[in-house]
Amino acid sequence: MSQSQPPAGLLTNQIRPYAWGSRTAIARLTGRTPGGGPEAELWMGAHPGAPSRTDRGDGPEPLDRVIARDPVRELGESVTGRFGPRLPFLMKILAAEHALSVQVHPTTAQAEAGFAAEEEAGIPLDAPHRIYRDPHHKPEMLCALSGFDALCGFREPAATADLLAALHLPVLDHWIGILRTAEPETALRTVLTEALGTDRPRGTAAALALAAALEDAAGASGPDAGTYAAYAGAARDYPADPGLVAALLLNHVRLQPGEALYLDAGVPHAYLHGTGVEVMANSDNVLRCGLTPKHVDVDALAAVVDFRPGPPSRVPATPGPGGEVHYRAPAAEFALSRLDLPGTVTLDDDGPQILLCTEGSAALRQDPAVRLTLGPGASAFLPAAGAPAELTGAARLYRVRVGSTQH
Repeated sequence: MSQSQPPAGLLTNQIRPYAWGSRTAIARLTGRTPGGGPEAELWMGAHPGAPSRTDRGDGPEPLDRVIARDPVRELGESVTGRFGPRLPFLMKILAAEHALSVQVHPTTAQAEAGFAAEEEAGIPLDAPHRIYRDPHHKPEMLCALSGFDALCGFREPAATADLLAALHLPVLDHWIGILRTAEPETALRTVLTEALGTDRPRGTAAALALAAALEDAAGASGPDAGTYAAYAGAARDYPADPGLVAALLLNHVRLQPGEALYLDAGVPHAYLHGTGVEVMANSDNVLRCGLTPKHVDVDALAAVVDFRPGPPSRVPATPGPGGEVHYRAPAAEFALSRLDLPGTVTLDDDGPQILLCTEGSAALRQDPAVRLTLGPGASAFLPAAGAPAELTGAARLYRVRVGSTQH
């Protein structure tokens, strides 16, 4: 392959052992023996916190270093012009055995302002109370590999009031009244900020009372039993955490394998249980709303959260040419699709790509010099200036590229 055409290469990826992770799911998908500890996320990309490694002939080196050496060849002129000399997306396998924190991500303007203010204040990037780790937003999408429970966006306040009233807990009466009578955005803002901040003792007392009540409601027959069961699991994972009240304000979503959910800036959300492919903008900005021992800044949170209620943003699977199924989301940084072989597919694109195999086996060929095999859990990086690649085999693969310029 010529100097102007860098080759595709297999990725060696890092596992993040967060406490909420599954002890078996990632090991099972990648064909390894479980290590005994939690394995929460497998990162594929060039995030400086856990960059993948690839070998261009001189031994493995971090992908962010490979890209920094020649960003135009690796990313392409268009991508470099839009996003600078950095891979704009990050891909993960996420495996949740326990609930993640309720969280929200900022807009680009909020991230730029927050990052600049914390830099000027001299707050170290690794400080526990640091909020903005970089000046970027973080839209993200989750495509389920298994049945997947999540929380996403605010439920209509009146529906939440009904859900809470059925638990018959006096400690909730104050907030039930607000949810029934106040204007929707005001009601949601008031309940969330009181439970996490100005009336935190009530939030803690509510969380303590909710644990048993949710278990009872989950065991009863009724249309909301599955929703109560999802919240009961979160209560078991984080006893006495007032963030449980914040969680109860959100829509419960159950994804089946192949279904996807998009999470834009300002939308509070939490993943509860399951395994999926996650793709996001290459950022680390997270503001937490509870269900976590980590720092929660209620004032900063209230400035970022979009308190408008509405349904979760499900992303339809749209068939495209060549049998490729697209999950179209309004994100400039990434575009996700799924390839179901058997057969042969040519991967033409003018930007960088990452391929992840989740089932079967596929051969990737790029000129006579590059022949790679992708089995379950294996991934590869295809640079922008590389020759067109061809996939052959019987496999399911997920493909991430840079999003359309129209976004």
